[in-house]
Amino acid sequence: MRRQTANRRRLTPLWRAVVEIAFIVFLFYSNLLMGEFTVANGHGKSLPMGLLDIFTFSNLAIALVSAAIGYLVFEFLRKKF
Repeated sequence: MRRQTANRRRLTPLWRAVVEIAFIVFLFYSNLLMGEFTVANGHGKSLPMGLLDIFTFSNLAIALVSAAIGYLVFEFLRKKF
């Protein structure tokens, strides 16, 4: 019983990192999708067309790098304060 609790405590920081990075990536993509439907970019655009525009390899790379940086900054601030 004690061994299972120790394993769970070791996985907790990893799961928290995964959830926080996934949330930052979600915010990034939702911001991109909203940008596709602004007045300047999106008259007559459909949702599938907007989704095809934002889900590219370069956007994924930018999202993952910025999410990792954001996670590291927040972890630093969380431990400092």
